[in-house]
Amino acid sequence: MNEIGARAKKILHAVVSEYLATGDAVGSQTITRRYGLDVSAATVRNVMGDLEDLGLLKHAHTSAGRIPTDRGLRYYVDTLLRIRSLSAPEQEEIRERLSGVNERPELLQRTTKLLRELSHLAVVVQTPRPASDVIEHMEFVRLREGQLLAVLSTATGHIENKLVAIDFVLAPSELERINNYLNELVGGLTLEKLKSRLAEEIGRDRTEHDQLVARALTLAAAAVPQGEPQVFVDGQSNLLSNETDVERARALLRTLEEKDMLERLLDRTLSAPGICVFIGSEANLADLTDVSVVAAPYGTDDRPLGTIGVIGPSRMNYSRVISLVDFTAEVVTLSLSKS
Repeated sequence: MNEIGARAKKILHAVVSEYLATGDAVGSQTITRRYGLDVSAATVRNVMGDLEDLGLLKHAHTSAGRIPTDRGLRYYVDTLLRIRSLSAPEQEEIRERLSGVNERPELLQRTTKLLRELSHLAVVVQTPRPASDVIEHMEFVRLREGQLLAVLSTATGHIENKLVAIDFVLAPSELERINNYLNELVGGLTLEKLKSRLAEEIGRDRTEHDQLVARALTLAAAAVPQGEPQVFVDGQSNLLSNETDVERARALLRTLEEKDMLERLLDRTLSAPGICVFIGSEANLADLTDVSVVAAPYGTDDRPLGTIGVIGPSRMNYSRVISLVDFTAEVVTLSLSKS
């Protein structure tokens, strides 16, 4: 799209700001009266007409006023929006409510509840992808004859326990050798790289391995978790209001319940740098064009783990929601690094 002039930017900013605050179509008189622009109402009308021709504004039904299109909201978020940081008390509240949590599931549950209460919108949280977690330690513990307990600990403090059946006898000294060998092999690898490394080692000529190494590799392959990340959704009722169309509400709730579309959307966020804002049809949530999603990955820049986000109407307070999601993701990342 061609760059618009400074006057048009000010008027577009005013129209979008007024619309986000009130939900009403915005007329030229409102702009000149409330936003201190040193131009006449006729000039504002002409500029609003130009913005409509560019696809940034549209008429709302039979009203003389205009509202922003998805394209107009996108331009506003990308170019005109002034992001304000959360207040010091708000930041401190988030830190306090997410502090002192040693277990990752509890941390994510607290995050979900916190975002729901602070945003008054729906919240979606994607748990860390197993493949992106770094293995710090792998150990097999004897439980009873024919059964071992595999214990995997990751860099984010997650502990994975899995029962592994065996059809051979291992002396205590052999089990110790297996644990030592595996920790030299797997330490510092992500689960994804670990799977590749094990497949590579197992695929080598069998004559290169003694029997104990072969058994160690078999045990490790059986212990590696295969699960996919989970997606938690909370606060769906916050998306419903007295004016909500019943059929559209059902479609939205069904989409959030099935989660497939959400997972694809969150995967896009995971691979993108920084915070993502999906406006209307960009979110691709069951053709629901009046829903926007603000989401951010948590974890380090080079190894994002999962995603947290807020789902709300396209007419949301983008400045506050973006700051809220962004800061919360930072606190979650810090909490995971300490656990």
